[in-house]
Amino acid sequence: MSIPRRVVAVIGSGGMGIASARRLAGGRRVLFADYSQSNLDFAAKSLRDDGHDVETHIIDVASFESVQKFATAAANAGHLDAVVHTAGLSPAMAPAKRIFEVDLLGTANVIDAFQEVIPAGASLTCIASIARFGASPSPALSAHLATAPRDQLLTTKELLDVDASDPAAAYSLSKCANLLRVQAAARAWAAKGARINTISPGVILTAMVRQELESPHGATIRGMIESMPMQRGGAADEMPGRLVPKKEA
Repeated sequence: MSIPRRVVAVIGSGGMGIASARRLAGGRRVLFADYSQSNLDFAAKSLRDDGHDVETHIIDVASFESVQKFATAAANAGHLDAVVHTAGLSPAMAPAKRIFEVDLLGTANVIDAFQEVIPAGASLTCIASIARFGASPSPALSAHLATAPRDQLLTTKELLDVDASDPAAAYSLSKCANLLRVQAAARAWAAKGARINTISPGVILTAMVRQELESPHGATIRGMIESMPMQRGGAADEMPGRLVPKKEA
């Protein structure tokens, strides 16, 4: 009798994606997904050099079909224990429209695609951000962000009216939407015996945040760091300690 291979799926192979994969990789095959082949190659080599079993997939989280294809591959690779969604764009990386497509719609796509295949006992963790506190959507917009069908999610006037020159506003609203979307999905996931959660890290000094520090938003981020009790940013490997598969809880 063979023992089913255990699998963890990690979407986004940047600093927090790699750190999350390391936290969960022991005894499991890691399926990495990213938009960038070079990022995937770097992440895969980093884990393989330490003896981990890694498989890579190109993905565009803004496309449900792309995410669904990856979710199916993850489910077929063995027993899916955990999914971690870290992919996203910061204000220094893209205009508002693309941030909404990747950070907001992309998370909805991940939630819906993996809900179709998630087994009992497994979990999905979506990495949000403390930037969500910078958004104060109206009750009507909050309800829309939480429950609107994917093909209508980005069509509401309040999103279309976000200034294209203000990607920071799009980022904050997207991260707020991540929390709302996960909360709304929790009951359906629980019915399958699976968990869905968000983690909202503070300032984690990944390459993405270092890029933000060099952008016009840098002063705001430095101010956030200075206001923290420890007056430092976090390291990428400090966040995944919160990722605990059910069997380890």
